[in-house]
Amino acid sequence: MQKIRTILQHALRDEDNRLLMASSPIFFMHLFALGVFFTGFSWVAVVALAVTYVVRVFALTAGFHRYFSHRAFKTSRTFQFIMAWVGTSSAQLGPMWWAANHRHHHQHSDKEEDIHSPVTRDAFWAHIGWVLCRAYGSIQHDRIKDLTKYPELRFIDRFHVLPVLSLIVLLFVTGAGLNAFYPALGTSGLQLVMWGFFLSTVLVYHVTFCVNSVTHIVGTKRFVTDDESRNSWWVSLLTFGEGWHNNHHRWPLSARQGMYWWELDMSYWGLCALEKLGLVWDLKVYPKKIYEEADSTPPIES
Repeated sequence: MQKIRTILQHALRDEDNRLLMASSPIFFMHLFALGVFFTGFSWVAVVALAVTYVVRVFALTAGFHRYFSHRAFKTSRTFQFIMAWVGTSSAQLGPMWWAANHRHHHQHSDKEEDIHSPVTRDAFWAHIGWVLCRAYGSIQHDRIKDLTKYPELRFIDRFHVLPVLSLIVLLFVTGAGLNAFYPALGTSGLQLVMWGFFLSTVLVYHVTFCVNSVTHIVGTKRFVTDDESRNSWWVSLLTFGEGWHNNHHRWPLSARQGMYWWELDMSYWGLCALEKLGLVWDLKVYPKKIYEEADSTPPIES
């Protein structure tokens, strides 16, 4: 942890990083999240925070990452659209932009071409700095030809603000309705927007960004890979399984990232439940040779 603090302190002294952060919409997202201190507390707001966090983290980890980026399972066009819409409500742009950048990362992981490596740059850049950079705002269409054929996905990426606004409106209308008909609950439309959108979105930002930063700096390496990917149990808890990052970099095609029962992977459990419901199918998992490799290689601590 001291290593992470040192790198972050160094990065924040960089004038370019400070200016970039102050001019980004993400800065204002953090600023508006402070609105929770002005709209008050209610258990309804806490529930809204929890629900929007859980649903959107799952949409990002299972949808944007394991499905759109790695095609680790199959689904219908309708459910594909639902995953895209809900994931985009996290204000991390659309599934095509997200998948294109992630595929680029895997091709050049921790090399000079990697757009968010803490190895070639620093932890601040890997965590959030690259997202603030306008140079990475465009979509690399050559990396996502399997996605660009869907006009509805192109629509979501082009108008990525619509899922965000739809969530804000849903939260406001829900809160206003509860305030009108059940005032004893102590909530309001503005309160639910602050808790269920702004605060929730900031939390979702940082737990997903930790996969790019933390899990390429600290943790254990089960596999010898050509990058610095690590397994982190606490990042896995926050991201529903994404912290088993060294496992993932060894075999990116798996819909399951935790290899053993004690490696909690809630996103995979969710996908298994959706498979039972017939909403997804053909979930790919680690082949036998990967388990044999894991058994023959002692983990490396860092």
